[in-house]
Amino acid sequence: MTTDASVRAARRPGEQALTALGLGAPALDPADASAHSFPGGGKWRTEIPSCEGPEALAVVLKESSRLDVPIHRISQGSGVWMLTDAEITEMVEATDERDIELCLFTGPRGTWDIGGSVRSDSRGAGLRARGHDAVAGCVEDAVRATELGVKCLLVADEGVLWTLHRARQAGIIPADTTLKVSALVGPVNPASYSVFEHLGADSVNVPSDLTLDHLTEIRRVSGAPMDMYIEAPDDLGGYIRMYEVAELIRRGAPIYLKFGLSKAPGIYPWGTHLRDVTLDTARERVRRGRLALDLLARHGADGDMAPLGSRLPGSLNRFPIEGAAG
Repeated sequence: MTTDASVRAARRPGEQALTALGLGAPALDPADASAHSFPGGGKWRTEIPSCEGPEALAVVLKESSRLDVPIHRISQGSGVWMLTDAEITEMVEATDERDIELCLFTGPRGTWDIGGSVRSDSRGAGLRARGHDAVAGCVEDAVRATELGVKCLLVADEGVLWTLHRARQAGIIPADTTLKVSALVGPVNPASYSVFEHLGADSVNVPSDLTLDHLTEIRRVSGAPMDMYIEAPDDLGGYIRMYEVAELIRRGAPIYLKFGLSKAPGIYPWGTHLRDVTLDTARERVRRGRLALDLLARHGADGDMAPLGSRLPGSLNRFPIEGAAG
């Protein structure tokens, strides 16, 4: 994405006016900037989350064309098991036609399980897969989805992540399948971020309340792509960080800018009884993306977008797999 603004030096929000009033901020420290980028070039990609079926996908694609919002990835949150083979195939074909990566969530997950601890004040194990059968369900979803052409899987459990990484190394699922860590289990420090990378994550969703300094700390130990809600759903805090987008890119690259939506009803697990709100919120997420991209353009910081159609994460650090060749 290149505009006349992007060839000028980037500026911070309100910079000229505040400087004229004697309220200018200190110069940015180059040491804070991420040294990493996506393979093939670019510092940022875009993602539209919570696209729960073919009809919502059609709305997102139509609105992205109308508002000229570039999309690298579209993700779904209810799970592979909530879609029929025909629905998955329709979504795969529609995204392939636009060269957009489609990411579906593997299930089951702890928050929908019969375990009571997740409903306690401590939230127990959260979304993690409880027991062998839950892991097996996630693997079943992964195999089914990839056989239907899905190339990205969303996971919310470290064991499932490691298992699916081993599965692609063994050829059980395609080797170019990408694995994305859910915001609901996202790491909050550089050590844990690095662990997710080593377990097989190709992009890691961090909580949207991490500070800019936290992003810099992460980037000093890992170059694995980061996902971050620019506007988070209410159940993830409802944070809105649009005016920080340029600095999030500078500190967190390579980064997926996720255009979520606060003040919206939860729609997981999705069904036709939630049709109207699902389509309305899908449309508004794209509009939120346009607003964020407009801010980047006004600040002269909309350069360095990764090429549309790019999806792979580049070379990452992994734990060795026992018995694997090499």
